[in-house]
Amino acid sequence: MRKSFSERVFTIVKKISRGRVLAYKDVARLAGSPSASRAVGNILNKNREPRIPCHRVVRSDGTLGGYNRGAKKKLEILRKEGAKI
Repeated sequence: MRKSFSERVFTIVKKISRGRVLAYKDVARLAGSPSASRAVGNILNKNREPRIPCHRVVRSDGTLGGYNRGAKKKLEILRKEGAKI
């Protein structure tokens, strides 16, 4: 049975290493729907599972993008992990 798009997104995001980031469009492409970057953002915004590091997904222009716990918290976590933002 094939995983849903949401499950594929979560699987990809779980694999992003500490200190690294991927763009929403990269997650969408890796999940098999290259034009679904907005859907990736919506899926991640609804996530409340702490084992899925949604904060490691940013906009393709390098800016933070949204985060369900606030952009300030996203930046704080990424800096703590050593990501270059």
